[in-house]
Amino acid sequence: MKTLQYLLLTITVFCSFRVTAQRDTSLLSKNHATPDSTSIVDSAKQRDMIDVILRILKKDTASNSRLKAKKLVFSVVPAVGYSLSTGFAADITANVAFYTGDPHQENLSAIDAEFVYDTKSQRILASRSEVWFDKNKFKLTTDLRVERYPVDTYGLGSGTTSATDDPIVYSYVRTYGTLFKEIVPDLYGGLGYQGDFHYNITQQGNANGTVSDYTKYGFSSTATSSGLVANLLYDNRQNPINPINGGYASILYRDNYTFLGSDNNWQELQIDLRKYFRLSPNNYNMLALWSITEFTSGNAPYLDLPATASDTYNNFGRGYAEQRFRGKDLLYLEGEFRFGILKNGLIGGVVFANGETFSGLNTGFQRVAPAIGTGIRLKINKHSDTNVCIDYAYGVGSRGLFVNLGENF
Repeated sequence: MKTLQYLLLTITVFCSFRVTAQRDTSLLSKNHATPDSTSIVDSAKQRDMIDVILRILKKDTASNSRLKAKKLVFSVVPAVGYSLSTGFAADITANVAFYTGDPHQENLSAIDAEFVYDTKSQRILASRSEVWFDKNKFKLTTDLRVERYPVDTYGLGSGTTSATDDPIVYSYVRTYGTLFKEIVPDLYGGLGYQGDFHYNITQQGNANGTVSDYTKYGFSSTATSSGLVANLLYDNRQNPINPINGGYASILYRDNYTFLGSDNNWQELQIDLRKYFRLSPNNYNMLALWSITEFTSGNAPYLDLPATASDTYNNFGRGYAEQRFRGKDLLYLEGEFRFGILKNGLIGGVVFANGETFSGLNTGFQRVAPAIGTGIRLKINKHSDTNVCIDYAYGVGSRGLFVNLGENF
């Protein structure tokens, strides 16, 4: 999805509806005052691709419509490219950044949507949201998808090789939603529902003619997981599209029940930790750290097990194709150094490294699959601080280009 390995051209188109979503710090309430003024983006002094286009068209880039803090920013990135697992693809990704209140006393909310069409029968329509309400006392997250998805899988564990390549095709519907209530400032408790429905599943079998791990695990042409979730969340990032500093910690427990329609009773524990360190108030240099831990118990459907890039935005594990590794349990760690190249914020860069390990069919965690990479950042909207992220990453026996709208984490 957002980690398609593009080898052709990314075209950026910009639309603005009452452009911006710049935070008005003078209107912050005492209970929700910003903890660090360096996290505020002075968008008036930055430059983005809208400014570049206006300059090319000889328009006034310092107009009031580009400087005033209003309520909504809409960014669209259409692209064409090539994915190692899907062939040539056309992709349209958009996000809307906004504040739900006036004055701007909530964190920046964001709704993301994506449509993908490719030459290997992959069709994806997805929408994800993170919306804040009532001075950050409530937060609603959703993840809705409809997919027709062919993918190469290699069995369970992070020690698999191309010899066990088992191409799978399936249709998929996802319905996730969680409502959070503030416990104390920046700490939330959430309750929600998560449903995964895979159908029309087919597999070709291992390339070397051996029995696939999917068959050993228990192949079925359909699979349903339906469960309730409890989520403890700490989040003091003001802008989830491009966090400048602060932290994020999520502990999610999911319990799937047959009485809700699940094929089996099974459980999942997921811990997602992220920390952002702005290194100086005078530049855009920062260090970002990300870790994911997932454990499952019971008989979870094969396609619902943790896999490479199985996070909400399909971003972790740059260096490997989506679902390259899979297992009942997962450990993941990534570090990224982000830096400015131009002082006006138009162009930046990153270097990163990550490692992932999964449990095997009847074994514990196997070897760590590492990856390293670098990339550039192109500011497409300075008010929501939205970048187009273009990264090239190397894994073990794998490499490719990864494109994102907004930071990977």
